[in-house]
Amino acid sequence: MDNKEMVKKKVLFLCTGNSARSQIAEGFLRGLAGDQYEVFSAGLNPQGVSFLAVKHMAEEESIDISKQISKNVDEFKDMPFDCVITLCDKAKESCPVFTGKYKNLHWGIKDPVIKGTAKEKHDAFHKAVYHIKQKIVQFLKEENIGA
Repeated sequence: MDNKEMVKKKVLFLCTGNSARSQIAEGFLRGLAGDQYEVFSAGLNPQGVSFLAVKHMAEEESIDISKQISKNVDEFKDMPFDCVITLCDKAKESCPVFTGKYKNLHWGIKDPVIKGTAKEKHDAFHKAVYHIKQKIVQFLKEENIGA
């Protein structure tokens, strides 16, 4: 086992409420390459994990995010990361500076937490899950880790 295998890269996903997009991204990265990464998510104003995020990840991707909790970004201000990924423009604009040198990425994903009919809500989450999965797969390709 070499040093690369022993030290996991730390990745933080950040959005406004840490209820859907960042939780979904955390679940995907942990599910697809959790042996390579320590994965965290946080929000500027944590709202609790969305039931629909949990439901869609379980039903569409067979990934359980039901034990994840919504956290404030301030909990991570002194933690060094290898990569910080913002998932909405507000998080990008308000993203704090973290300790050390890290890659900062922005993935503008439309918030699936919407008002509307059950079908409109379902469709919004379906699209968000799909787009986030594509971004995670691309991220892993760029990091040379197959997904």
